[in-house]
Amino acid sequence: MAEREILPFGDPVLRKKAKPVLELAPKILRILDDMADTLYAKPGRAGLAAPQIGILRRMIVMDCGEGLIELINPEILEIQGEQLGPEACLSYPGYTGIVKRANVVKISTLVRSGETRYIEGEGYLARCIQHEIDHLNGILFIDHVEDGQLFRDQTGQKADLMQALKISR
Repeated sequence: MAEREILPFGDPVLRKKAKPVLELAPKILRILDDMADTLYAKPGRAGLAAPQIGILRRMIVMDCGEGLIELINPEILEIQGEQLGPEACLSYPGYTGIVKRANVVKISTLVRSGETRYIEGEGYLARCIQHEIDHLNGILFIDHVEDGQLFRDQTGQKADLMQALKISR
């Protein structure tokens, strides 16, 4: 297991759509292990998608406070409600934005054993799931930031969203 480098904003890989995992080979399981190591090595972490480490496969690791969750080929089945709240991203260090998301999501996903599981997330977990699945589709949280609601973490000052979007494309 090893910590991997996280791609920074502006890297074109972050805008590409990830491909499904076709086989749960040992290499895939090692990548999931490396992703967990990488996630836990970073401050302020909640989730990490494989494209963020340069691997265009539909894999996510998350820990939203209840322990590690691994998602392989996750698919959103249902969304309900609405929430508005802050989001940040390991690929966009130093920025936080206010983003509107569904308050409840239901997904299907493969797990490490190859079984299909169904997960329902509400509140913060729902936000994390949506944020990370967006990464698998080349979508970044700044694409959802409410107008004028992107801030620099250190100062709390508003950041120029258009400039941030330009850098990321």
